Amino acid sequence: MVIGLDIFLVDVSSLMRIDVMIWVAGIPVVFFLLVILLYQVRQYRQLKVELVQLAAINRHSIEYELVLKAMKLSTWRIDVAEGVVSYESDYRSKTNSFVPQSGATIDGMYDLIHIDDRDTVREALTGLMEGKYEDYHQKYRAQASPSSPFYWEETFATIDKYDIDGNPLTIVGTSMRIDEQKEIEQALIDARNHAEESDRLKSAFLANITHEVRTPLNAIVGFSDVLPMAQSEEERNELIKLIKQNNAHLLRLFDDMMNISKLEAGNQGEIVKDTFELTPLFRELADKYLAVALDKGLSISLDETAEPVLVHTDRDRLKEILNQYMNNAVKFTSTGGITLGSDKTPSSIRIWVRDTGKGIPADKCNEHLFERFVKVDDFVAGTGLGLSICRSLADVLGGQVGVESVYGQGSTFWVEVPL
Repeated sequence: MVIGLDIFLVDVSSLMRIDVMIWVAGIPVVFFLLVILLYQVRQYRQLKVELVQLAAINRHSIEYELVLKAMKLSTWRIDVAEGVVSYESDYRSKTNSFVPQSGATIDGMYDLIHIDDRDTVREALTGLMEGKYEDYHQKYRAQASPSSPFYWEETFATIDKYDIDGNPLTIVGTSMRIDEQKEIEQALIDARNHAEESDRLKSAFLANITHEVRTPLNAIVGFSDVLPMAQSEEERNELIKLIKQNNAHLLRLFDDMMNISKLEAGNQGEIVKDTFELTPLFRELADKYLAVALDKGLSISLDETAEPVLVHTDRDRLKEILNQYMNNAVKFTSTGGITLGSDKTPSSIRIWVRDTGKGIPADKCNEHLFERFVKVDDFVAGTGLGLSICRSLADVLGGQVGVESVYGQGSTFWVEVPL
């Protein structure tokens, strides 16, 4: 029994030594595994930080591209030492814009800038490349190629990198098309000039209208007072004739002012278009002005070479336009005669009144002649509204007006309406 117990105790102690040895041998393994685990955790965290940074860079790049697209910008870079320019991206809306080829020189870029803007751009960009300025901002006209039309461009630039001596190495910049902006600016300038000119002419009109109204009114009152004292029938008839002439002139002034006021207020009335022949209308106008023309020794005739023409438009408005033309023709013609006629085209008909008057100087024979309060001769009675009324009425009819004149030989005023 004693011997058996000893054997059992020896076996137990052996087993205990084996377990201890296993635990002792396992400690380095566990430590190694812990080290690997910590390393993996550290690597995971580092990778996570890098992924976050990469996502931020990608997001920044997307935002950068979005801004370029929204602003319709192009970005470019200049290597100062090499003197070359290269474009990195271009989101300008127009395709016919200047984009240099790889390795293009700055001097070649200057050749595509409008000659009036070239020196200013060269001076500003050269100063930036030499470090004289910190930034650059220019508006100029450029072209994509020597045969392309010019367009407006606005450019911003700054210095990106310096060398050890503080001299610029790289210039970065952006460019954008500003054609629409320039068109709006020019339209505003034109509108301002037109408003100033219109205001000046209106002031001149108000100063002139008092004289224009007073002159016939004084004649009517004066001749009416003298009429009862006329000694002969001939003298009486002459006074009555003068009263009628001044009365017609006064009514003409008020008619013009009423017409232009209605047209400007948009009160054009109902447009009634009908088909009619021009010849009866010409005869009606000729009969109306025949007496006045004969008093001045003028003749009124119709163009006999033209074939009878039918026109579809508002007769009353067309008659008013021709009435204004006839009134001016009689007023500004001292010798010769006045002719009414028309010329037919495939899509329209041009109706004209031709005179042998003194004509219009070349510098005044343009579209401004049909603006309000414009007068060719300030010494001739009139409000300067007649031709403006003609253009407004022609617009209502869907047509247009114009004039052809040779100074000292006569004028031809025309109105063109669709067939």
